[in-house]
Amino acid sequence: MDDAFGDEVEPTVTIEEYIEGIEAEELEADLVLGGDEGKECTYANGYMKRQAIFSCLTCVSSGNAGVCTACSLSCHDGHEVVELWTKRKFRCDCGNSKFGDVSCKLLPNKEHENVDNLYNQNFKGFYCTCGRPYPDTEAGEQVEMIQCCICEDWFHENHLGLDSIEEIPRDEDAEPLYDEFICQECALACSFLQLYPSIWVIANQEKTSIVTGKEKVLETGSSAHTNFEGLDNAKLVSGQMNSSNICSKSEKMSDSMIISQNEASSDTFELAEVGEYCNGSPSTDKCIVGLDISAAVFDLEKKPMFLSKKWRDLLCRCSSCTNFYTQKGIDYLVDKGDSLEEYEKMAKQRREEKLQQVEGAEMNFLDNLNHVQKIEILRGISDLKNEFHSFLESFDPSKPITSADVQGLFDNLAKKRKRLS
Repeated sequence: MDDAFGDEVEPTVTIEEYIEGIEAEELEADLVLGGDEGKECTYANGYMKRQAIFSCLTCVSSGNAGVCTACSLSCHDGHEVVELWTKRKFRCDCGNSKFGDVSCKLLPNKEHENVDNLYNQNFKGFYCTCGRPYPDTEAGEQVEMIQCCICEDWFHENHLGLDSIEEIPRDEDAEPLYDEFICQECALACSFLQLYPSIWVIANQEKTSIVTGKEKVLETGSSAHTNFEGLDNAKLVSGQMNSSNICSKSEKMSDSMIISQNEASSDTFELAEVGEYCNGSPSTDKCIVGLDISAAVFDLEKKPMFLSKKWRDLLCRCSSCTNFYTQKGIDYLVDKGDSLEEYEKMAKQRREEKLQQVEGAEMNFLDNLNHVQKIEILRGISDLKNEFHSFLESFDPSKPITSADVQGLFDNLAKKRKRLS
């Protein structure tokens, strides 16, 4: 007996589903590329805040060079290219000294080297603490990876230094509740974020929650929140905290509502509800942390951080804290243009402008036609629509549409047009 299901049947989709799929892919590409159409090398723009970068292992096998979207298409087509998604403060290397005799086709006159570019193992096609490629052909199952917003490396969810992936904050549909992630290594360098408990997204066995600004930050003798182990050990090298205000964001409040060290009890410092005050405005230069973070010492576990939406907006921007960010090389955290949210917002805006330009070009084209030409265009559109409708009515929906079917549709349309002419 013949097996009627011996041959695999190609999955079928409706025209609407196909168009929606194409539009979704176009949007995803625009978000990754930042709306860059890949026509011009970005070298002239200098070290851009954020852009899509690619590594060509055919030209630079050592993996210490990166090229922009346009160069990946024009200069490295057909090469072994690694897509790196986005990188911050990067300048296109295509055709510089790292490429030997290979010059850039779009912008050949470049400096010998971009000394401020940073390269990690991603440029060689490796990721995570395990140093494996993605996709990993030797792995039985591809584990989801997430990107650290500090080092910009990608990590498997089961290699984050957690006891269980259940510690990753997710909602009931397994969607991430956090906006950005800091890996276990970078978390040590960003220990000062322990002073902003309202930005943390915490997962536990019972529920996932965002710590509010009303939690206690420092408490003598015991930790104020079990998910912030070591926070109670935060101290200055000098052994003293200044009398500036300690606060975290929640709602607007007046200066009189802010609880300072002098106003609080000798045993406990509590977070007050604040709003605009926590912007660390240069005009007032009030530090919202209340201590010299450059001298603070934290006894921390090597654990990753999961951060809430808009968390960067809550970081203090007083001169002392700003200098600290600069010294640590993380001043980009208070630069709104660095965030992926802003990058994707820019991409969507460029996409809308591009679609409007296309629509405008179509309208201008029609406006420049005479009456007879307009009638011919409209008749052609109507004929195509009718032919396509007839094709769908007569076609067996259980069979896949082949290129020969599509060619036959246009051949029939051409014959009809020829008979009418």
